[in-house]
This record gives sequence, structure tokens and C-alpha cells, in this order.
Amino acid sequence: MLEIIKAIFFGIVEGITEWLPISSTGHMILLNELVKLDVSQEFYDMFQVVIQLGAIIAVVILFWKQIWPVKKEKEKLTLDKNILSLWGKILVACIPAAIIGLLFDEVFEKLFYNYVCVAIALIVFGIAFIIIENKNKGKNSKINSLAELSYNTVLLIGIFQLIAAIFPGTSRSGATIVGALLLGVSRTVAAEFTFFLAIPVMFGASLLKLVKFSFAFSGMELAILLVGMVVAFITSMFIIKFLMSYIKKHDFKVFGYYRIVLGIIVLLYFVFTQAL
Repeated sequence: MLEIIKAIFFGIVEGITEWLPISSTGHMILLNELVKLDVSQEFYDMFQVVIQLGAIIAVVILFWKQIWPVKKEKEKLTLDKNILSLWGKILVACIPAAIIGLLFDEVFEKLFYNYVCVAIALIVFGIAFIIIENKNKGKNSKINSLAELSYNTVLLIGIFQLIAAIFPGTSRSGATIVGALLLGVSRTVAAEFTFFLAIPVMFGASLLKLVKFSFAFSGMELAILLVGMVVAFITSMFIIKFLMSYIKKHDFKVFGYYRIVLGIIVLLYFVFTQAL
């Protein structure tokens, strides 16, 4: 029962941090230090990725009309060309992370999955948010709708996503939003495209981890995973709505300051605990 309660905490943290540009990895590392799951390392490595499926299902449900291309008109099924074009752009943006991630996933994990890299990524991208928002203050965005995104633009956004795939703590949503803002994309479009881009990325990453784990769950492990996913889904439904409402009136600087503080906390926590 205690492990199920812990899974609820992990689901809440995942649902919040997956969509706010504050790094789910950084928070998961801290949470696992404070509320450590009594599971094998192999299961935990899989769990912290596959729990994201709950979060991504929230995106699918909330934005279903914007991402499902099959429409019914006058008793006939038709394909929405704009939505098909959007999916083409999403797939193009996935190319950099998909290629590099599949080839070097384990290498990057061994090299960079540590508290120092996570803390540095938190701080650097926190500073980036503040600088970019200050630079863009008072300026009109060049791209104000998903339809205006060009294939060149989404490929560049995909390269920013690659940074998150390489360096834990960067935040996938944080990296893609920073990239989009630098390219002149409005905050709302940047956030929406980040949500949509997560669909194939998270499904692909989860499938890869499940295959590596060989789907070899014990009853308790399966219960922990399902509880975490369900809680992440419910939390994500609220957080996504909150973020879309928030950025209509505010910029991303508050998340930048938060990232810097969290990065410093991560560094100090691990330096202190290792010194004991």
C-alpha cells in the first residue's frame, strides 16, 4: 500500500512538471531521493519514462479535434488537409531526437544522467527563458498560428528538442518552447506545438523502454505503473488548461526563475548529502 501512495506522488509530480517548462527529470530525481520507490533499478528506469503515457493521453483528449484528421461531413468521411500538414510538421520535428536518441540513448544516459548535469541544465535554460522574454518584450511574434509554422522552423524546433534528449534537466517542453520563442513563434503556438510534438516522442520512448524491460512486470510493479499513469493523466488535464490560460496574460520568466532556484537546490542537496 505504501508503494501505491508513493506512485500517486510520482504521478502528481509527472503531471505537473511534464508540461510546465521546469524539467520533470530534475523533480523526479529529487522526489526519488525523498520518496524512494522500493523497486528494482530496471523497473524504476522504465517507470520514470512510461509514466509519461498518462500525461500524453491528457493531450490527446484535450486537443482531439485539433489533431485527429478524420472528419465527418454530410455522412462522408474526409481528411482535414491542415491537420495532415500539422502531423507532417510534427514528424519532421521528431527526426533529430528520433535518430540521435535511438542510436545513442544509453550513451547519453551514462554520460549525462547525474545531478551535476541536471542542475546545470536547469540553471542554463532558466537563464535562457529570462533573457529571451526580456528581449522579446513589446515585440510582436512572427508566427501566430500552427498553420504558419514552416518545415524549416519545425526542424529547428526539433533540434532544440534534441538538446533535451541529450541533457537531462533541460526539459523537453522547456527546450522546444525556448527554441520556438527564439524563432519568433508566439507563446501560445509554441506551447501547443510542444504538446503535439510530445505525442509521438513519448509514445516512442515509452515503447522503447517497455521493450527493453521485456514487459516482465510483477503484480505490484504493474499496479505502481498504472496508478502513476492514471494520476499523471488527471494532473495533466488541469495543468495543461492552467498553462494555456496563464501564457495568454503572462510570459515564461517565472519558470526561468524557478528553474534557477531548483538547479541550485539540486546542487546543494547532493553536495551536502555526499559530504556526510
